[in-house]
Amino acid sequence: MALAVTHLWRHPIKGHGVEGLGAVTLAAGATLPWDRVWAIADARARIAPGATEWAPCVNFSRGAKSPRLMAIRASVDEAAGRVTLTHPAREPLTVDPDDAGDAARLIAWVTPLTSPERPAPAFVARARVGMTDSDFPSIALLNQASLAALSDRLGQPLAMERFRGNIWLEGLAPFAEFELVGQTLRIGGATLRVREVITRCKATTANPETGLVDADTLGGLRAGWGHQDFGVYAEVVTGGRVAVGDAAALA
Repeated sequence: MALAVTHLWRHPIKGHGVEGLGAVTLAAGATLPWDRVWAIADARARIAPGATEWAPCVNFSRGAKSPRLMAIRASVDEAAGRVTLTHPAREPLTVDPDDAGDAARLIAWVTPLTSPERPAPAFVARARVGMTDSDFPSIALLNQASLAALSDRLGQPLAMERFRGNIWLEGLAPFAEFELVGQTLRIGGATLRVREVITRCKATTANPETGLVDADTLGGLRAGWGHQDFGVYAEVVTGGRVAVGDAAALA
């Protein structure tokens, strides 16, 4: 099985922006660096402001509730701990989400992008570990062939950013990533154990360029394959550098 890394992505603020990378160094038992470091709790969240343990996604503002959030792009200044966000309907914003004043500016910036029938953004939470959708620090592995198959099914090209993955692979058959659950992969200089399939939500129906719902991704998955799954969660067993173009194989 000859696999290769085609893209790397991170999401510094959960549900609020995506950033492409050329390379990254993974650490054992951790999320991809600067991935889901922060999350924006909504007015119904059952967590307290400030640093927090992992909490389920129901506590946070995200694309499944407010599709316009899906059009946010992010860029991290790692040395300064600052994030720049852009959106087609908003002026660019650069903030340190750990700073109280900047956090208030961030809440004000995202509020107009939140669907009015949904709970309003309330405060910024900083995760002690990455605030992934899994209850363990995960890396989302996605399959280019699955994306192509779903695009063909819906009759429209689907951007990979819809699916908020971390590492995209080529060389697998469509949805063959599910067969990797329970197995260990060497990707670049790191080793990852695949733990579970990712079940998808309505966030994937929104176009990441416009924030408008324009594809029935969930219906396409159900009609074509009888499920709403796309991609797998893995955990880093041995840390190491991973770059676009690196080979991947069963360890």
